[in-house]
This record gives sequence, C-alpha cells and structure tokens, in this order.
Amino acid sequence: MRPNPKRGKARLNGRARRPMPFQSIEPRRLYRQIADQIRGLIGSGEFPAGSRLPPERDLARQLGVSRPSVREALIALEVEGLVEVRIGSGIYVLGPSEKPAGAALAEIHAEAGPFELLRARYLIESECAALAAKSVRKAQLASIGEALDQMQRELDDEKQPLDGDRLFHLRIAEATGNGALVAVVKMLWEERTGPLYQQLEHHYDSPALWTSAMAEHRAVLKAIESRDAAGARTAMQRHLNQAYKRFSTGWDSIH
Repeated sequence: MRPNPKRGKARLNGRARRPMPFQSIEPRRLYRQIADQIRGLIGSGEFPAGSRLPPERDLARQLGVSRPSVREALIALEVEGLVEVRIGSGIYVLGPSEKPAGAALAEIHAEAGPFELLRARYLIESECAALAAKSVRKAQLASIGEALDQMQRELDDEKQPLDGDRLFHLRIAEATGNGALVAVVKMLWEERTGPLYQQLEHHYDSPALWTSAMAEHRAVLKAIESRDAAGARTAMQRHLNQAYKRFSTGWDSIH
C-alpha cells in the first residue's frame, strides 16, 4: 500500500497540524493609508503642534496620489482632532491624539471617502433618475415635488436642507419601483450624513452652494416630469458632478 502524501502533511509526529495564527488581511482605502502616514509624522515630531502641514498639492505630489485622496485624508485627521483646516491659511497640527494609534479612524473605517461616495452616487442615482422618468406615477411625482418644497422651506428658515435633500433623492429611487435601488440609495445617504462627508461639506457650506444645488434639483424634477429618461440621467449626473467640483475647489480659494 502506497503512503498517502497528503495524510503525511496533515500530521507531524502523529499530531494534527495546527492552523497557523494568521489574521485576515483587510484592504485599506487609500485615504486611510495617507492619513496613517501623516499621523505617524505628527506622532514622531516631524510636524509638531502648531506647525503647518505642506500645501495639499505638495502632499499629493510627494505621495504620488491625487489631491482628492489627500483631501479625504486631511478631513479624516480633522475629524480625529489631529489637524485643523483654516480656510485661506493652511492645515495646522493640533497635536497627538489622546486615543491609541488608529483608534480614532477605526470609528469611521466603514465609511467611503467623500469623493468616492460622490462617484458612486453619480453612477447609481443618475440611473435611478432615468428609471423614475420612465415609470413614475402621478402621486410619486407629487411627493418628489413636495420634497423639493421642503428643501426650500428649510433654506428659507436658514437651515441646512439635508432632510429635504435626502427625501428628494429617496423619492426618486422609490419612483423606480425597484426596492433594491431604494435600499442602496438609503445606504449611500447614511454615508452622506457621516462625519467625513459632513466635515468636508462644512468647509464649503454657504447659501450660494445650496442655491446652485436647488437649481440642479429642479432640473432633475423637470426632466422626470417630462418623462425624459435621458434628460433626467444627464441632469442628475450634472448635479453630482457639480458637487464633486465644488468640493474639489482649493481651500485657499474659499472665502
């Protein structure tokens, strides 16, 4: 009888081989890797408290990454409490975090970066708008319009119209008649209202921003009302692409 080589490998000196103590490897988002590098330099004293970090464009060049990825990392570090973004002045170090290394970012590790979130919404919500234009019912069309009216009331009351904004996009998803798309849009909006996106938006929030956003929303609604699927898709793409561009504006260009 020939020996079974597999059986021999499975046992060593008559004992079953123990599984090796490896841990699963987690793919890490680029902005988190960048944040880790900057955090490490702050912790080592390379950038002491009160010092100013290199400009965003220089960090991007030295790291070999895009400026949006650097911006996401800096926003994450600001949420963590390590740096402060001072519009028109620069990014300043506040000092080492009191939390253990990585603990603060672990709180937001499940979040997509704001720019990758906008790109996901660009793909998904533009198709939702196109589908809604094809299948929307009269009552659903009215509910989309009501959500837009709610946004306007919130603006008139000098509030950030996030509730109406979220409702507008969800009502469009519901008008597709596809429950899976509704669930996806809800998930995207949970990320949209998370600390990373909110912190980034904080630096750009202004009445002018929301005036532009309202006009973009109205264009989406008009296309859906006209049952123009291609027009609705284009209007939603334009809206989300404009948001991407607004958040890509250099911090030194904001007043």
